[in-house]
Amino acid sequence: MPDKVLKEEERVALELRSLYKKYGYLPYKMSKFEEYDLYVANKEFLISDGVITFNDTDGKLLALKPDVTLSIIRNSADGKAKRKVYYDENVYRISAKTKQFKEIKQVGLECIGDIDGYDVFETVCLAASSLALISDRYVLDVSHLGILLGVLNGISLDAAFKKEAMQALSEKNPHGLSDVCNRYGISKENEEKLAVFLYAHGAPDTVLKAIAPLCKKGEAKEAYQQLKELCKLLSVTEYAEYVRLDFSVINDMNYYNGIVFKGFIDGIAEGVLSGGRYDKLMARMGRNSGAIGFAVYTDLLEGFQTAKPDKDVDILLLYDEKTPILAVVRAVDALVKKGNSVSAQKSAEGLRYGQLVDMRGR
Repeated sequence: MPDKVLKEEERVALELRSLYKKYGYLPYKMSKFEEYDLYVANKEFLISDGVITFNDTDGKLLALKPDVTLSIIRNSADGKAKRKVYYDENVYRISAKTKQFKEIKQVGLECIGDIDGYDVFETVCLAASSLALISDRYVLDVSHLGILLGVLNGISLDAAFKKEAMQALSEKNPHGLSDVCNRYGISKENEEKLAVFLYAHGAPDTVLKAIAPLCKKGEAKEAYQQLKELCKLLSVTEYAEYVRLDFSVINDMNYYNGIVFKGFIDGIAEGVLSGGRYDKLMARMGRNSGAIGFAVYTDLLEGFQTAKPDKDVDILLLYDEKTPILAVVRAVDALVKKGNSVSAQKSAEGLRYGQLVDMRGR
């Protein structure tokens, strides 16, 4: 029974790879060492974590692989044909908080090429399905950067203002947003428009209705229609009740555009899945294609149990000082050979068991 010996993160990785294969994604394997130049130009994409570097024998500066997506883009050609790949890799970075080396286990997928509405829908569905493989207590928060950027551009073109306003929105910080608007001379009316996004989270129909008055023209209008269509498609899937709209989901707007999303599992404090459309990153790397993808951080699943078992062992075997040790050994061995889990104890206190074998006094 392989499931009984696999760790939770290993089980999830195995099932995720199988899921992605079913939808035509091919495996991608990268080298453990990559040229440093690829990453130094895109450090922000690495969520501000540093890159572990060293010199090769020929003096060339190499990096211990800090990211998979950048490698996939570099090894992809432009064209209308879509390249759909999945990966199961460990990446290595220097933590921005602790300044220590850290290993991050990721399983994810990327779709690169002439991205259309179906590709966005499929990717979001696969993200939800990935979470469902981990636990039935999950939520996928979805946002659209085009809506936020469209509204912000209608208020001010000041890049510094937009960056700080987005930061306040990502933190759901009303006081911070008010402070930013005051410092940049934003009118109260426009501040109130932005504040709508602080509280616009929850069921898609409710959120779409709340933000509709802000999406009447330009980029915001087009993005709103895209998000509305995606929500309509998702509403008839098995994932409908697990999908929420939340405009605090904001990835780096230098790299991402369009739909972005983040997945959460009950019992894990951090988001275990993150992704979105990143055409801007493609453009920065000299590509004309579109792209969308996500990663599941399986290292966060270490020690996570999807459901608490109703018992600690199948059989509790009780013995005392009068019970011969050899008799206990033989009894435990016989029960284990029958496929049971057995705990030999002198007390039943604090242990949940299915069956009791009492050898005390014998």
